[in-house]
This record gives sequence, structure tokens and C-alpha cells, in this order.
Amino acid sequence: MAYAVHFGATMLACYLAAQVLIRSDWTWHSPRVAILCWQAVGLAMGLCAIGLPLALGVAPYARPVAASLVALGRDLATRTLPAGIGGAQLLAVALGVVITGALCASTLRSLLLAVRAQRRHRDLLTLVARADPAAPGALVLDHPSAAAYCLPGVRPQVVVSAGTLDLLDSAELAAVLSHERAHAQERHDLVILPFTALRHALPWIGWIRRANDRVALLVEMRADDKARDQHTDVQLARALRRFAAAGHVTPAGTLGAADQDIEMRVHRLLTRRRSSPVLGPAALTVAACLVAMPVSLFLA
Repeated sequence: MAYAVHFGATMLACYLAAQVLIRSDWTWHSPRVAILCWQAVGLAMGLCAIGLPLALGVAPYARPVAASLVALGRDLATRTLPAGIGGAQLLAVALGVVITGALCASTLRSLLLAVRAQRRHRDLLTLVARADPAAPGALVLDHPSAAAYCLPGVRPQVVVSAGTLDLLDSAELAAVLSHERAHAQERHDLVILPFTALRHALPWIGWIRRANDRVALLVEMRADDKARDQHTDVQLARALRRFAAAGHVTPAGTLGAADQDIEMRVHRLLTRRRSSPVLGPAALTVAACLVAMPVSLFLA
């Protein structure tokens, strides 16, 4: 039973950590650290959701969960279940298996939907997009609306619309292209995927929806930071404001430059603030401990 109690305590700690991340503004100034923390919290929460019912089911073995499951499988094969293992315990183990399957299925479904949308859009680009020296390294769609996005995948592609070429000057366009290349280089689509899958699997849990929105915004801020390494803050901020004024389009399965709270991102770009040299390492330490706890309960 001690293992189940520790899984429950770790799940509560993950929930509290998620609430802190949702409400904290230091994450705006250290988006990369914040994204790593969110990934750790999500992984730990998933492991605890699986581990808690499993630990309750195999509690009579008084061993780590993985070893207990092996012992349970062996006893089921020989039909010699020990005292304390009854219908309730087997039901708890079955619940853990169902939760594992549901989380894996939701993640796989989200991945397949994203890949399918990306494949359709990539096929469309081969028919209608063109290269343009005004947007080096990107494809241009002859469309009057403002659009600039990254089509992720094994062969990522940055795409802008003809409307974007008319909307932005050369410096602003270069900043936006750098932003989109950052999405491609750091595979931000895979960063968002687990949180999208969790939101689809548990749509009635409000904090999971807020966590998904927060991670999506942090990903955009991280790409902003990569772009500001090569361009001025003013150039990128001016481009984002022009997107906001003109309206913008982002196809399904892509990551757009003007997604996720443009006003917040512009304010952040124009009022740069140094992040605490202590807060980031401390947050990463807590995140690592949250992941280590359920892993140790499975294996230690």
C-alpha cells in the first residue's frame, strides 16, 4: 500500500506544480525551461495515473510495481494467487492497463491526425506553391491573406503567403522566417503533441486544457527567442502586430508565427526582462524529482 500512497502523493505534487506553472509569469522569460518543466509534469502525471491503480492491485506483494506485476503474471499462469489478491485487486490492475491503453491510443490518434493533415497539406504545396527570392528557403502561396507557418515533419517546410510578402518589409519577413525555422529545428510539434493528446483524452478537466494552451504559447515564445537572436525585437514585434491587424490564417497541422496571444508576445518582446539565475535550475530540479518518483516506484 505504501507504493500506492506515494503514487497518490506524487500525483498531487504534479497537480500543484501544474497550478504554479499556469499562474507564474517567470515562465514567459524562460520559455525553454518552462517547456521542460511542463514535459516533466505531464510525464510524471501520466506515470502516476497508470501506477496508482496498478500499485493498489498488487499491494499484497509488497514489492515495486514492475516486480509485482511480473509475480502476478506468474501466479495467474499457475493459478496460485496469494492471499489478499481478489477480484477488487485484479480490477484495479485492469484499470491501470486500461488507462495505459487509453493514453497510448490518444497519443497515437493525435499523431496520426497531425501526420495525415500534414501529408495532405504537403501534397497541396507541391501543386500550388512556388519559390520566391523575396522569401529565401520558404515556399510562397499565391493567397491575399496573411499567413506564415511551419509545416513540420521529417522534411519541414516554411510557408508564407503572397499577402505576407506585401504586408511585411524585408527585415520583418526575415524575422518571421527565423521564427518558423525555429519551430522546425526544435520540433515544437512533438512538444505540443502529448498535451494535445491529453486534452483530447480528458476534455472535461479544465487545468489540462489550460496547460495545453500554456505550452502552445510557450512554444511560440521560444521560437520568438530564437528569432530575436538574429533580428531585433522591434522587427519581430512589428511583424506580429501587422499580422494581428491584418488577420491571419494557420492551416491544421502547422505552427503559425501569429498563433497564441500576439499582444502578450509583443509586450514581452518590447519589455525584455532578465530571468532569475536561481529560479530556472530550481524549477528543473523539482521537475526532475517529480519524474524520478514514479519511475522509482515502478522499478526501485
